[in-house]
Amino acid sequence: KEAGAIPELAALLDRRLERSRSELARESAEAREAAREDGFPYNKHSRTMKWNVVADVPGWLSLSGEFSSYSGGAHGIYGFDALLWDKQNGRELETSEVFESAAALDEALGERLCAALDEERAKRRQEPVPEDSDDEFDRCVSVKEGTILIGSSGRGKFDRIGIQLGPYVAGPYVEGAYEFTFPVTEAVLAAVKPEFREAFRARN
Repeated sequence: KEAGAIPELAALLDRRLERSRSELARESAEAREAAREDGFPYNKHSRTMKWNVVADVPGWLSLSGEFSSYSGGAHGIYGFDALLWDKQNGRELETSEVFESAAALDEALGERLCAALDEERAKRRQEPVPEDSDDEFDRCVSVKEGTILIGSSGRGKFDRIGIQLGPYVAGPYVEGAYEFTFPVTEAVLAAVKPEFREAFRARN
């Protein structure tokens, strides 16, 4: 309802829905025809997309998206999206756009993302991540490889940063997705572009 109350945003999401529906119909028809020609069973294709409110603060609406799709393979795929709506100017922003750069946000978070990721990996794998490993799924990741969410604890400003890592980003499919939340510190606040800094506050 928060998105629906903003006509421009509602129209944007409706356009995305129609585009996704058209793509799904086209791809499904092509797959059905290929299955018929090659003599193997056709598995129905599907797509879902769900949007949730992360934060609704003065001037801004922050949304998180969860999508899933299946195109006939061994299993489907799922992942994340985010949308930041500038109410004053009636425009959509990528959440990454409010920061100086992905590298600046990585530096501001310091070792916290890597430490949290390795701690969660160890829980799921029931063993610590080897320090000298060169395995792709043991390495640290950058925020640009995931989805950035911008949230609020309810005081009218953004003061939380979420990082979502979908399947295959930080581990094999069987491990699932990784999701973390960090407070906006003074270092994170400094990584926000000056024109957006007023919408944020640092948490002690």
